[in-house]
Amino acid sequence: MTATLAPLDLTHVQFVLLACAWWLGEHGDPPRQSQVAAQAGTDPKMTSDVVARLEAKGLLRREQDPADARAKFVLVTPAGAALAARAIKVVEDADASFFTEVDSTALASTLRTLSGIG
Repeated sequence: MTATLAPLDLTHVQFVLLACAWWLGEHGDPPRQSQVAAQAGTDPKMTSDVVARLEAKGLLRREQDPADARAKFVLVTPAGAALAARAIKVVEDADASFFTEVDSTALASTLRTLSGIG
């Protein structure tokens, strides 16, 4: 994934957080940063650091939640939405390419051997 995302100037973690923020925003109200972290399964502090980097790139912006001074909404910019859609396609294509190369019969045989069954 590192090589796949490099031309898009995204790390894997940046991709995951951008994609999660985009998906959550598309399927409901703008998410809080804590919701993005929960969706991605990432540490809140690390999420904050990575979201700040994505914000500096102009892909996201954060807004204070008027109901909670400690919470921030994560809003994907138009540039971020376009990049998220492109990155999701590139990652899905890389996954498909990687996993179609697997010979399932040989893999099953190897796994049986490794587990001591075959």
